Amino acid sequence: MELGMIGLGKMGLNMTTRLVRGGHRVVGFARSSESVQKAIKNGAEGASSLAEVIEKLKPPRRVWLMVPAGNITSQVIDQSAKLLSASDIIIDGGNSYYKDTIRHASDLDTNGIDFLDCGTSGGIWGLTEGYSLMIGGKAAIVEKLRPIFETLAPSAVTGWGRVGPHGSGHFVKMVHNGIEYGMMESLAEGFSIMKSKKEFGFDLSEISRIWQHGSVVRSWLLDLAAAALKTDPNLDDIQPWVADSGEGRWTVFESIDLDIPAPVITLALQMRLASRDDKNFSARVLAALRNQFGGHTIRKNE
Repeated sequence: MELGMIGLGKMGLNMTTRLVRGGHRVVGFARSSESVQKAIKNGAEGASSLAEVIEKLKPPRRVWLMVPAGNITSQVIDQSAKLLSASDIIIDGGNSYYKDTIRHASDLDTNGIDFLDCGTSGGIWGLTEGYSLMIGGKAAIVEKLRPIFETLAPSAVTGWGRVGPHGSGHFVKMVHNGIEYGMMESLAEGFSIMKSKKEFGFDLSEISRIWQHGSVVRSWLLDLAAAALKTDPNLDDIQPWVADSGEGRWTVFESIDLDIPAPVITLALQMRLASRDDKNFSARVLAALRNQFGGHTIRKNE
């Protein structure tokens, strides 16, 4: 099977490579010519524009998008729609907001262009381990692209599937990332508590290695923590600044709209926001209040 891959960041490039190794023909395009050259080196065909990608594909054409969520995704979909024909297929494999995805599907349907939203998880490890694919859209279209999903997933029968109609794939991926926020925060807090227990002299790298086997908290995230701690036991080279992709926020918003309590995910998101505040004015207010009502000691900047 052949398809165009639009967007050759780390994940897009690795997905392209996995598809090529699986026997698929891939035509890749990115704004960076360097990324296109990497895709060519790994067995894909290159293109200098979106139009050239579509020109090189045989109808019915399949175009997979791996570009940032938001305006860029909308622009690429709009540009693609002008170049594609009825029965062609667009797959959005990025982290788009599911309400935008529903709108994209409706707009494309008016032109007879089929659409799938595919929440994609696996990061840089997907090349060797395979990707978890959460797919939204028409069942018949998912079936048409089965060979692609089977190649990208960990195996032909595991790690992928249709989860519902248009928008559902990105909704499930959104919740997936919200859960990930909570799991990561819990691991981070646990290791921080152990690091602060100075009298025991804990070797966090060794503890993470012990937990990797037999423990109920063993997980891929724990494996990644173990790898990081082995390389840099005190994480001295890493600044305490944590970004969020947006999906954690969307998950919290949905929990509010649905009246479903999600305190762990919400607090995990708030902790990421707190990590970026060098001034941390709210903490200063708390310290000042404790000093005012109880005479508690405050630490002043020198």
